Amino acid sequence: MTWARARWLAGEAGGATVFACVALAGLIALTLVIGQVGVVVVARHRAQAAADLGALGAASVLAEGAEAACAEAAEVGRRMGVRVARCVVEQWDVVVVVEANAAFGVFGVRMVAAAARAGPVDESV
Repeated sequence: MTWARARWLAGEAGGATVFACVALAGLIALTLVIGQVGVVVVARHRAQAAADLGALGAASVLAEGAEAACAEAAEVGRRMGVRVARCVVEQWDVVVVVEANAAFGVFGVRMVAAAARAGPVDESV
């Protein structure tokens, strides 16, 4: 083997290690991104469940008045760890909008919102 060829081969030493480190860093970053997306999806589902239960709870006490219905929705939201942003009563329909915090790790905390309606079935549809 010539001296120039031996020098060229020595320059390639460690190339696979560098590539493996870069690939591993990419996989770790991808895993973190997928984990953050999962956190947001779970927060959105929890907010939707709280909105659904809040609207059903409000509709169950609607005979006592709109204030009692919205108070029930707020209580259900409080127990589920969300904030009721809006509660609207129109005739026998109750619309509840809730907001919940979703932690994005290094990106901070963002709000996710969900809405639900509860009331009698519309027979004309």
